[in-house]
Amino acid sequence: MESNVLLRLPGSFRDPAGSIYISGDRVFRTVSQTAAPQYETAREVLRSLVAQGRLADFEERPVDGFEDAAYLLEHPKISPWTLPYEWSFSLLKEAALFHLDLHLYLLERGFTLSDASAYNVQFIGPRPVFIDHLSIRPYVEGEFWAGHRQFCEQFLNPLLLRAYFDIAANGWYRGELEGIPTAAIAKLLPLRSRLSWRAMTHVILPAYFQQGATSDREVNAALKNRKLPLEGFRGLLRQLFRWIEALRPANISATTWANYASTTTYDPAEAAQKGTFVGEFIAETRPRTVIDLGCNTGDYSSIALERGADTVIGFDFDQQSLDQAFQRAKAGNLNFLPLFLDARNPSPSQGWMQSERLGFSERYSSDAVLALAFEHHLAIAHNVPLDQVVEWIVSLAPTGVIEFVPKSDPTITKMLAFREDIFPNYNEAHFRATLEKRSHTVRQKRISRSGRTLFWYSR
Repeated sequence: MESNVLLRLPGSFRDPAGSIYISGDRVFRTVSQTAAPQYETAREVLRSLVAQGRLADFEERPVDGFEDAAYLLEHPKISPWTLPYEWSFSLLKEAALFHLDLHLYLLERGFTLSDASAYNVQFIGPRPVFIDHLSIRPYVEGEFWAGHRQFCEQFLNPLLLRAYFDIAANGWYRGELEGIPTAAIAKLLPLRSRLSWRAMTHVILPAYFQQGATSDREVNAALKNRKLPLEGFRGLLRQLFRWIEALRPANISATTWANYASTTTYDPAEAAQKGTFVGEFIAETRPRTVIDLGCNTGDYSSIALERGADTVIGFDFDQQSLDQAFQRAKAGNLNFLPLFLDARNPSPSQGWMQSERLGFSERYSSDAVLALAFEHHLAIAHNVPLDQVVEWIVSLAPTGVIEFVPKSDPTITKMLAFREDIFPNYNEAHFRATLEKRSHTVRQKRISRSGRTLFWYSR
């Protein structure tokens, strides 16, 4: 295989055991000469995890063109590729429990994980899957859990922020990249919580020992000569599992959007028309992947799947809606993944050299897009020019359905009730003209008495 046809993923520089390369829809991982013995020892347990659906599949390929590689593995491409700061509480909790359960499974078989990065978990629909084959290594009797700090900062602490304070961690997590610092959570915890054994073990004492340390390596060096019996290691993981399993979001009250399905301004006939239009669009275009902007709890994502879409990636800003959408996907075994998105400020490319973690536009595209009751939240609520909103939505997929909500609609009437109407170009004619610059309208349908209209476009 010619290495010059492959693109090395910038973020894979962190792992000295190997690198990830992409060639179209093909994904490859090198295994370095130094990591080869570890890989050979773990190969059987890796295969067992693949068979269980817990580990991304792999096949060994010739290492032609990779002089420093002992092995070359090919993996199926996982799409969409998500990042932990795009996960809701429910997704992060699912990933955390999955990670702990996987680690316990490995310890039972004489293996462990060299780290505890949330970035090593991806989702196929609502199902988590582990992707870092080279972090699975033989367990050394008496070793401490090297990834404890990383697990707490990338899994536990963001969950505690929502469970204890009803604060979503997404923005903070994205800004830190490595998660929520334990020292910060330790300062925030109320006295009663600080005195619990779990908080003392995983927050307060680690924050104390980490004072002055700049990395896990420094902390681990201080613990190098200390021993943790295997049963103590397992006990630590089980304690975390029970704690996280019991965590619930501290929802002070239900949000407007979490109850949208029951409080929407559509009457039953109008809602039925909207569902029918979306179903017909999916059935006729047969998209493999669909992006659902403003997916809420997943009503139209479910319709898309029922009418033939293979995968739906939902995006919403409302945390409670996302939690409900995830539970819906999990309960129905739907190939539907609801993710957090602030459309005004999508995830940028960032990290080392601004390429370690790729941004929204580099990772998300689809065969079709649904933008239902969505555009006015940008154009009216946040002053984004209507033409830019339309252009951005159309850029996500070659075909889709966009719902235009006019000023005569009660929702926009409320939005403008206590502010000046500074939107002279917010009207259906301008919307249609902008849409037709980028595409053509296949079909349109007015679905409400207030004038809400669905536009099926194709470009």
